[in-house]
Amino acid sequence: MEAIFSTRDFLFTLLLKVGVAASFAALLARWNTFRRVLFTEERDPDQKLKLMLFMTPPLILGVTLRLVSPAYRFADLSIEGAFLMGLLGGRVVGPIGGAIVTIPALAAHEWLSMPAASAAGLLGGLIRQAIPNKEDIWNFGPFTFLNIPKAVVRLVRKAEPSWEMAPLAACVGLEVGRVALGIATKPRWLFAIDQHWNWWLALAVIATLMSVAAPLKIWNNTRIEMNLERHQQLLLKARMDALSSQINPHFLFNTLNTVSSLIRMDPDMARGVVLKLSNILRRLLRKHETFVPLREELQFIDDYLDIEVARFGEDNLDITKKIEDTALEAFIPSMLLQPIVENCLKHGLAPRIGGGKIQLRAAHVNGRLQIEIEDNGVGISEEKMPHVYVEGIGLSNVRERLRVLYGTDFHLDLQSRPGEGTLIRIEIPELTPALQEVVAR
Repeated sequence: MEAIFSTRDFLFTLLLKVGVAASFAALLARWNTFRRVLFTEERDPDQKLKLMLFMTPPLILGVTLRLVSPAYRFADLSIEGAFLMGLLGGRVVGPIGGAIVTIPALAAHEWLSMPAASAAGLLGGLIRQAIPNKEDIWNFGPFTFLNIPKAVVRLVRKAEPSWEMAPLAACVGLEVGRVALGIATKPRWLFAIDQHWNWWLALAVIATLMSVAAPLKIWNNTRIEMNLERHQQLLLKARMDALSSQINPHFLFNTLNTVSSLIRMDPDMARGVVLKLSNILRRLLRKHETFVPLREELQFIDDYLDIEVARFGEDNLDITKKIEDTALEAFIPSMLLQPIVENCLKHGLAPRIGGGKIQLRAAHVNGRLQIEIEDNGVGISEEKMPHVYVEGIGLSNVRERLRVLYGTDFHLDLQSRPGEGTLIRIEIPELTPALQEVVAR
């Protein structure tokens, strides 16, 4: 039986229809898999299947609710949903998805529901195929009709079509066609909120347009957010690469000086130092890694310290390590310890007569990783202490890298007593899911 309701009920129904479409889009945008499908504009068959699997269940539910009770007639978005699947998935996904979502309506003897939804999906797919730049699809919005005069002028003067007008014209055609088919055949063969040629049709067309444009805008905002996140990750990587490029030449310069000083005095030892240096270079020339296990970082430090032991002499340089077994597998920023150890040697122990000692300690404290590097060198005077964090390449570089990676969730403490030595304590959190993603990248 044909539904009869007042103007107020009709307007309220159209408003609810747009609201359901927006809610449906916002709900899907919360799924990471669906977000990744949206972000990739050139979709492979697997992504097209995921798109259809995500969109068809809520559309089927809407058709079913409308069949159960006329009060839920606003929930039926089969035509709009099929058109969206065609716009995003192409001329195969659209018709198939449209046929699937209208299975309940076909079971209720609405014989034109499946052909109409499949035709809407095919129309969306053909529009997608016709648009040269697929990104233009996302320009379609609720107020695209305001650009009609500009699009006409552009078409007349430059013979350039405004492709966002294609979905607009399609939405008008779909709603008009739905009403026309409903009037020409039995009313039950194809559902429409109102099947009359009157001014209500203009409102129905606007509601259909909004029900397609609102999801596109919501999903486009999701794509923009993902694009910003991606650019932030690329910026983070670029900043880390820039900081690492400061460390590596500085480290190599000092190491090569050590090698050059040994060549004349002890060629055999120089040969051993060169082998250690080759291990270090192999690590530096390897693909850049933001994080490495502490065990791997300590192996790198061992090679570096072996070179420094050859430089200072075994009797003048004592290295001790106290590392918890669980801490060995913890991830830390790559090249974190080397500049600190280098500073201990260069500024702490080198000026000290008679050599000295460096202690490396690492342990888990209150769920966080704590690393300590201590030397018994000359220490840092009180007047120089404020400048340690901002001058030079070593400690200031470490602090900046920690700030880039952890924000404010880290501690870098420096304690020094002139004539007695310096202690540097670093406390960082366990590797979080967000940082694990950076590691994976």
